[in-house]
Amino acid sequence: MSFIKLLLPLSKSKKRNLNKLKKYLEINDFKEVKKLLKLGKIGIAFSSLKISDKIIKDESFPVINLALEEKDLTNKITVWNDVVEQQVREKKYKEFSVDAEKKIRYFIAPHIVGLEEVKEAAMLQLFAKDKVHLLLLGDPSTGKTDVLRSVNEFAPISSFGLGSGISAAGLTAAIKGKEVIRGLLPLADKGICCVDELNLMKLRDRGSLLNAMEKGFITYDKGNKHKKFDARINLLATANPKGDRFVGKTPSTWLKQIPFDPALLSRFHIVFFIRRPGHKEFINIAKKIVSERNKNLEINDSLFIRDYIEFSQLIDVAFNEKLKKQIVDFAAKLKKDEKKFLVEISPRIIVGIMRFAKASARLELRNLVEQKDLDRVFNLLEKSLYKKNK
Repeated sequence: MSFIKLLLPLSKSKKRNLNKLKKYLEINDFKEVKKLLKLGKIGIAFSSLKISDKIIKDESFPVINLALEEKDLTNKITVWNDVVEQQVREKKYKEFSVDAEKKIRYFIAPHIVGLEEVKEAAMLQLFAKDKVHLLLLGDPSTGKTDVLRSVNEFAPISSFGLGSGISAAGLTAAIKGKEVIRGLLPLADKGICCVDELNLMKLRDRGSLLNAMEKGFITYDKGNKHKKFDARINLLATANPKGDRFVGKTPSTWLKQIPFDPALLSRFHIVFFIRRPGHKEFINIAKKIVSERNKNLEINDSLFIRDYIEFSQLIDVAFNEKLKKQIVDFAAKLKKDEKKFLVEISPRIIVGIMRFAKASARLELRNLVEQKDLDRVFNLLEKSLYKKNK
């Protein structure tokens, strides 16, 4: 009976569906699928990524279904379907990369109007493979926490905590008998650790944070237990100034209100100084709010962005040697203006420029830093460093 089935031609619909599957599978796998289809052991249906047009135009793709319960076939079908879906995803990733910068930034803290440079820097941090640390320092109720929550949602690996509620164990680890409970830092290993209101973290607990930021690990030493945990994190933190809100009109006045010592502040590659909007800015924000369209993101759209970010991490980005002189010149310009800034211009900032530029290229699935990547990072640094009086 099986031999006869193999000799009979497929129906037009089955043949059409099979041909749509052909481009995704290796020739030997395709022949086996055809044989199983003729024997009636499998069927071919269609599915999609179920993403909305806010992200990219969705498309259907063939999915193999098991018609008869056979254990040996289940794993094969799972592998074939995974191969098909991954190819479809990679095609969509390439299509999405054209507008990735605009669309991802649009969905970071989508209900907060303004903070465009902050959102852009946070977006780039999502695509960084090397350590980059970002601090949002400023007045309360300006949308800083919303940026953290968006990054925590999109990052493939992340953790989120409040500075006021993080103990030493909550930051590092706790060991109860044989059970190891990883804290905020090791949970975000190779990902982004989001800390809201870092200024409220106790001074004695900041040592582990500094170690993770600089060296990429933390240690647990208690009783007779001594352990080391990887904590290769990118830190995204918010903080309020001393007194909760910045007062005064000069950088020298603001400098006295920074709640961190130089050792911690210098660990950040970019620090944004955020103040509540003035009257003119408030009016512009109000106008934008009433004109904004729906920015809600469906769960599958959010998952697609997360998967896109994870896929981008496979790309190793090289630096165009011709662009390196521009970094040296830009750094010299910043060093000359250092007295105008709230942070020191150190080699760490130069490292940050290169890492953020690579992240900018990775955002668009490119393996080489281009001029527009440097321009983007230069603009972000200038916006973060040069302050205007309100």
